[in-house]
Amino acid sequence: MGSDAIFMDDNARPYRAGLVRSYLESETIPQMAWPARSPDLDPKENVWNRLGRRIAGRSVPPGTLHVLQQALLQE
Repeated sequence: MGSDAIFMDDNARPYRAGLVRSYLESETIPQMAWPARSPDLDPKENVWNRLGRRIAGRSVPPGTLHVLQQALLQE
């Protein structure tokens, strides 16, 4: 890592574990401050949410991976 790198996580539990936090602090790795549970900061989370709702709202849910793939491409 370069000297100007900042560790960015999404506040998932594995990143909040005491062992991980202690390691990051002991190595003086700067961390970006994120609000707790903020998927709105990650645009792809909004896309997956919207796609999931559109697929779930279909009259006939996809029964196979191929049909799911086609439905996702259509959406």
